[in-house]
Amino acid sequence: EVVPCPDFETTHKQVADSSVDRAVIPVENSLGGSIHVNYDLLMKYRLHITGEVYHKVRHCLLANPGVAKEDIRRVQSHPQALAQCDGYLDSLNDGVIKEAVDDTAGAAQGISLDKDCRDTAALASSLAGELYGLDLLDQDCQDNDQNLTRFIILSRDPLAISEDKEYKTSIVFTAGDEPGDLFKALSVFALRDIYLTKIENRPIPQFIVESMDNEDLFQNLFYVDFKGSLSDESCQNALRHLSEVSAFMRILGSYPADA
Repeated sequence: EVVPCPDFETTHKQVADSSVDRAVIPVENSLGGSIHVNYDLLMKYRLHITGEVYHKVRHCLLANPGVAKEDIRRVQSHPQALAQCDGYLDSLNDGVIKEAVDDTAGAAQGISLDKDCRDTAALASSLAGELYGLDLLDQDCQDNDQNLTRFIILSRDPLAISEDKEYKTSIVFTAGDEPGDLFKALSVFALRDIYLTKIENRPIPQFIVESMDNEDLFQNLFYVDFKGSLSDESCQNALRHLSEVSAFMRILGSYPADA
């Protein structure tokens, strides 16, 4: 059963309090960049990453039946979708007004509920258009054909590691503010030829800052993904080494990498 949630924090809460078994959330897009709120929520809720999926984004321009593309003066969608179609929207009818809403499907639903809405379209999936009875005015509206969004799967329990798959592991740690501290932290992977696939630098979230001393407020969190699983000896040694040079380190999950 699929359970919709109004926002990302509710999604995390639903998993944490056992209302649902798993959650699928976006963490980065090849055009819009990282979705920072979800990195902060990974720190707030002690959930485990158990999988990842790369999904090709194909935005469609949807409107009420009978509305022509030339009639559109306003387009509604999620801020990320608007950003991913920015060039297209600027050229559509000499530029349209962009309105941010909570999600792409919600934009399609909102327009479908107002049959008198004749100058507004939604950027959403073709499936959303089918579900809400909207006409497809245009498709593949994204500015880049290589528009990919990476989703991660969250669970309360870690995933059992299988030996016949290629794995990726995600961690978060702090580095000191002295010269060379970050180098020392990252060198634990280089020394063992472990390939890093992502490094994300984030300020420490407010809910953690409130319990910290003032002298620690400007430390940053580093989110790192690397190839390998927790069953690999080289990865185990790297993480053991990292815990010696970092004041804080947490393993977020070890999971099969999506090809």
